[in-house]
Amino acid sequence: MKRIGNLYERVCSIENLMLADERASKGKLDQYGVQQHLKKREANIMLLHRMLKDKTYRTSNYTTFAVFEPKERLIFRLPYFPDRICHHAVMNVMEPIWRQSFTRDTYSCIKERGIHGAAEAVRRSLRDHENTKYCLKLDIKKFYPSIDHGVLKDLLRHKIKDQDLLWLLDNIIDSAPGVPIGNYLSQTFANLYLTGLDHWLKEQLRIEYYFRYCDDLVILDGSKERLHAIRHHIQTYLTENLRLTMKDNYQVFPVAARGIDFVGYRFFHTHTLIRKSIKQAFFRKMSRKPCLKTFASYYGWLTHCDCKNLIKKVLYEKVSGTGDQTRIQAIFRRKDQDIQSIKQRNYSACVQDREIKI
Repeated sequence: MKRIGNLYERVCSIENLMLADERASKGKLDQYGVQQHLKKREANIMLLHRMLKDKTYRTSNYTTFAVFEPKERLIFRLPYFPDRICHHAVMNVMEPIWRQSFTRDTYSCIKERGIHGAAEAVRRSLRDHENTKYCLKLDIKKFYPSIDHGVLKDLLRHKIKDQDLLWLLDNIIDSAPGVPIGNYLSQTFANLYLTGLDHWLKEQLRIEYYFRYCDDLVILDGSKERLHAIRHHIQTYLTENLRLTMKDNYQVFPVAARGIDFVGYRFFHTHTLIRKSIKQAFFRKMSRKPCLKTFASYYGWLTHCDCKNLIKKVLYEKVSGTGDQTRIQAIFRRKDQDIQSIKQRNYSACVQDREIKI
């Protein structure tokens, strides 16, 4: 693999730091740290530039807080200046380089993929009924806290030879145990950590239907026995190469019996449903205080699955009699027309393509 150098100057250039500041502050202008930074923005950018050039930059102390949805996690938080700007400056330069390392089967925190990219890929694969009868679903035990710093640094050195940039990345990595949830770079580090596993599964084991969203792995196959063998190989690879442990709650099951619970949806061969917990949260919020904003926030989820009856139930049971009812119903009708129009265009294109091939 060709290693890349001459990157650090691009990371710490004033132009890149200004761009990083713009991207880091987008949608966060009401936050206290951002407001304080903007009062002396130019001076702060020049200070961060000198800190990086002189290598006097050190990651600030973290503050932590717990979240309990969808599960309990400890979130690490850094000051906006200088740390979050610095992380964005790194990603501005490194994102297109690191992205080349990822296989097409990983979707977490990657531009133009994400949750709905993963959902569409699973739906496409399920058209092959014969080879997607069974599903292996697994994830990794305490993934972020268990990431080994030595292994991660070695993986970074396989792609980067710029010693100055490696110094900065090591500084960020060593600032907390494992990889802290909440850092802008953490999800990219997590993707890089499992990229070797992705390539090994695709290129060595020749797995056709494989999907990874962070540490959640889904593999489809026509043989239950083959999936159990693959599960054993994955456990061996994680232990020997990445010092990770697979959770004991792995599952191998027939897709037709229960569907694949992945990225917020339940996938079957014939249809796709929203995850039960998301549906329940939607109903709770619409029951307590039905409004256009709440409806719109969940409608994006619902348009990517077969939930027309669910939407109608919310409209006529939870929203009935509220001030936003007419507006929400108008949005639903307009979106439904758009979806039907897209489906018709796709069908026409398929028919035309088939006629041309014939």
